[in-house]
Amino acid sequence: MTDPWATFGADLHLDLTAGRGLRAGLTEALREAARSGRLAAGTRLPSSRTLAADLGIARNTVAEAYAELVAEGWLTARRGSGTRVAERARPRRSSAAAAPVRRPARTGPAYSLIPGSPDLGGFPRAAWLSAARRALTAAPNEAFGYASDPRGRVELRQALAGYLARARGVYADPERIVLCAGFLHGLALLAGVLRARRVREVAVEEYGLDFHRDLLVRAGLRTRPLGLDGEGARTGELTATSGAVLLTPAHQFPTGVALTPARRAAAVDWARTSGGLILEDDYDGEFRYDRQPVGALQGLDPDRVVYLGTASKSLAPGLRMGWMVVPPGLLEEVLAAKGPTEWASGAPDQLTLAEFITSGAYDRHVRGMRLRYRRRRDELVAAVGDRVAVSGIAAGLHAVLDLPGGTERSVLQAAAWQDLALHGLGRFRHPEAGALPRDAVVVGYGTPSDSAWSPTLAALAAALP
Repeated sequence: MTDPWATFGADLHLDLTAGRGLRAGLTEALREAARSGRLAAGTRLPSSRTLAADLGIARNTVAEAYAELVAEGWLTARRGSGTRVAERARPRRSSAAAAPVRRPARTGPAYSLIPGSPDLGGFPRAAWLSAARRALTAAPNEAFGYASDPRGRVELRQALAGYLARARGVYADPERIVLCAGFLHGLALLAGVLRARRVREVAVEEYGLDFHRDLLVRAGLRTRPLGLDGEGARTGELTATSGAVLLTPAHQFPTGVALTPARRAAAVDWARTSGGLILEDDYDGEFRYDRQPVGALQGLDPDRVVYLGTASKSLAPGLRMGWMVVPPGLLEEVLAAKGPTEWASGAPDQLTLAEFITSGAYDRHVRGMRLRYRRRRDELVAAVGDRVAVSGIAAGLHAVLDLPGGTERSVLQAAAWQDLALHGLGRFRHPEAGALPRDAVVVGYGTPSDSAWSPTLAALAAALP
């Protein structure tokens, strides 16, 4: 039979002074805990019976210690509310800490148009909480144990297989879906696999995220830039590459161009003839406005394309939830790189996302956010479109504002004067890119909250020439 004290009351750690009597040692330990602030004012202490059983001493010893500290003013005891640390008990402060605490000054800009983030205020908290309740209520007990499948929970892999096939044209067998902690985690796993295959080079678009390139370089892979134009990456240049290519075909980041059908076909032909791999980053494929959705490149050849998706733009990056659809010939190597157990994301979040997708809440959320972002995009064009050319706006969460030659740096400086965080296009240029730099700024119109959108847009307008 379980002892009743084992399940009754709160745990309390006390440092009893050696060499003193039980009551005196207990009294001093409680007094010091209250005086130092380790037991905060208002903290409810265990009952005398519970603490006595916990410490293995007589109940009267605890009751006497409590009574002494009540008399001294360190504790209070009232019928119905138990014994608590008195409000007058305050931690000791050094002279250096005697000055009033001041909040740190704000260190970042007041406004931000940095691309790569959704409006975090748009996270569907109520719908997510409802999905979590349903998912956890129905979850099997083993879901809360140590996971054994490095691919992740089968419930989420099945939900993603259906969604990706329907919404993105992906051939997605649940057995070939590998869950990961966002795009960077997936890319790191693939980089390790490529290095183990003795691949030495990965082609990348000449404009892209520097930390993607840095990750590949840290894995021992050289990156070679592919040119970009109005049709997307010049995939005809892949003939000089024998390993792999990283592409953003649905909405090139950051220029916003969609890869044309002819260049998609050229990329797939290169992969088939050379034995290379295409790594497809479909980072914001759900958000399109003025065109029919551009399906995933993976649909053209599931055996040569690794599809990578994420919830970072559609929901929130803080979920740390991403996925890869891996070709059959690569799956075992990816799973070996990930390790024998699923450690990247917790089972409760995976089960919640699975329920969120299968219940239709994910589709409803994406449609709602699509309308919100389209309104922002239209307001952006209306505010600055008569002064600068705006491109890359048919889809996604960012736009490119082309500037007169030689003015990118001055516009960024003017944005700083407006307390606005803004990135120039040059920030994303590969250091070995051969084309002449293009003066532009990349505006992440999905980043501000609704309340901050209007002043952020006004700050941008004030910074432009």
